[in-house]
Amino acid sequence: MLRKLSINNFKCFSNETVFDFRKTNYKFLEKNTFGKVLKGALFVGEHASGKTTILQSVKLLLELLFRESTCDLASYQCLFSKEKVSRLLYEFDIDGHELVYSFAFSGNSFVEENLMVDNQTVIGRLGKKSKWIDGKKTILCDVEDSALFLRQVSVKSEFSDHDILGRWLNYLKNSVYIDTYSRRISAFDGEGLSAEKYVEKHGTEKINDFLTEYQLHFLIQYGQTDTKTEGDSESEGEKRLFFRQEGRDALIPLCMESSGIRTLINMLPAFFWIANRGGMLMIDQFGVGLHNRVEELLVRYMMEKETAAQLFLTSHSTNLLSNSLLRPDQIFAVERAGEQEIGPHRFSDEQPRVAQNLEKMYLSGVFGGLPSYKI
Repeated sequence: MLRKLSINNFKCFSNETVFDFRKTNYKFLEKNTFGKVLKGALFVGEHASGKTTILQSVKLLLELLFRESTCDLASYQCLFSKEKVSRLLYEFDIDGHELVYSFAFSGNSFVEENLMVDNQTVIGRLGKKSKWIDGKKTILCDVEDSALFLRQVSVKSEFSDHDILGRWLNYLKNSVYIDTYSRRISAFDGEGLSAEKYVEKHGTEKINDFLTEYQLHFLIQYGQTDTKTEGDSESEGEKRLFFRQEGRDALIPLCMESSGIRTLINMLPAFFWIANRGGMLMIDQFGVGLHNRVEELLVRYMMEKETAAQLFLTSHSTNLLSNSLLRPDQIFAVERAGEQEIGPHRFSDEQPRVAQNLEKMYLSGVFGGLPSYKI
């Protein structure tokens, strides 16, 4: 599980910024932790403060490892920094073992790369010169400056003799990134997690069981229709998802339902996937189109699962700032003042008591990250 993230000269973060996801001394909501690591975090703050960038720093690693061997790295560098090198560092806890991976790039070239397990170097890189330490054997090789050496090593060896590294890569590969505004779902193991692809392979039972258990008062159905509904662009007779509201017999094509219903149904497969397999579920702009109670329900669902899974969210929904839902050490306020970076402010740094109202404290400016617009 991800326990620390360090960002430096990356998009809107010009200085080194560290996010610590280890649990603090709070003794409540222990279900929100797994060992010494938190089962996710929420990032709040005004527009253009850097919330999305935090998630993108993790997504970039996943993209480079499992999807695109090369990408436009230069587009990730901070535009208002004089520093020429960008650095990302990820610290993980894998079944009690410490795994630290970092890389640095300038323009579209990697300049450094390091991987350590329990303080022992496994991968080292400086420019095109790289080394891979496999047991007592050190393998030296050259690598393209635009490619990630970790990807090259993992593809060739699959870390067959490194159980910890194998579990780490599996954890990363199980991860999912969702942009709720565009409804784009990025899965990194090849599994189709859109609602249509999910029900085509797994059926509707899992989704309908969830909707019934949490009393959302509607179900979905997957099948064909013999007629074409006015305004429906789908071809007549094609299989598709339908929405049936409790107490009504009418089947409505899901594509014609409200934005909130479509957002919820499309996100549920990713929640099931992460809860069952582990990994990171990252959702940017969480809450777009969703009722507050549905937002809270989904967060509780993930926190109550016993698997080593993490949920990372960006959101403007202040109702999520509750000691009954998230621990203060799970919430970060991100703040900027022009080019000046302020924070991040971890709510637990202010040591709020369990009985205090985190939402009211945030809206009164206690934790920072609050817009100061003229109203």
